[in-house]
Parts: sequence; structure tokens; C-alpha cells
Amino acid sequence: MEHLSCTKKRIVKLAGSPNLEFSEWEEYILLHINRYFSLLLLGAALTAPAVTMASPKPQEARVQLRVYDRDHRDYHNWDDREDRAYRHYYVVQHRPYREYDRQNSRAQRNYWRWRHHHPDND
Repeated sequence: MEHLSCTKKRIVKLAGSPNLEFSEWEEYILLHINRYFSLLLLGAALTAPAVTMASPKPQEARVQLRVYDRDHRDYHNWDDREDRAYRHYYVVQHRPYREYDRQNSRAQRNYWRWRHHHPDND
């Protein structure tokens, strides 16, 4: 490595480095920086699609509730549709409405039995 001074020219040698002059040393460093940056950019370009595909989709603001039907051994999503069916069940039964989670287990099983015999028509 060469260091230029106003009065005279000095050559500075670094331990373990090639014996190059200043302009050659600059080219050597820039070449390695360019290779490093190119590899970094290529790696980012190759991993970007995988990262965007693997990211989870944002969920809706509401909480999803799943209810287990012990007799039929399946799960039901409790959403607006299920709530409408549950309210319709009480109309058909001629009983006052009562929230599902406040029912005893026998009444809940009766609802799911009725629900499996009366599926949605869409």
C-alpha cells in the first residue's frame, strides 16, 4: 500500500497483505466489496419471495370460538351463522332465549342433536 505525502513518496506494507501499490490496493478492496455486496443483494433477492409467502395473513379483529360436539365428535365454529341457528332453535322450541355457554351440558347436547338434523340450506 502506498501513501503519498506532499514531499516524498512512501510505500506502506501491511502484514499478511499482497504487495500492491495504492491504486492497485484500492481496486483490490473495491473488487472484494463489490463481490460481497453483489452476493448480499443476490441473497436478499432470492429469499424475499419465500419470506413474503411464509408470513401469516392478518386475522380479523374478532375472536373465533370453536365448540366441541361430544356426541357427534366434531367441532363447530360459533359465528354469526351458528348464533342465528341457535336463536332459531329457541323459536322452534318455544322457549325463552338463553346464551349457549350458560346452558347445562344436556341442553347443549340437545341443541347439537337438533343442529345436525337441521343443517344450513346454502
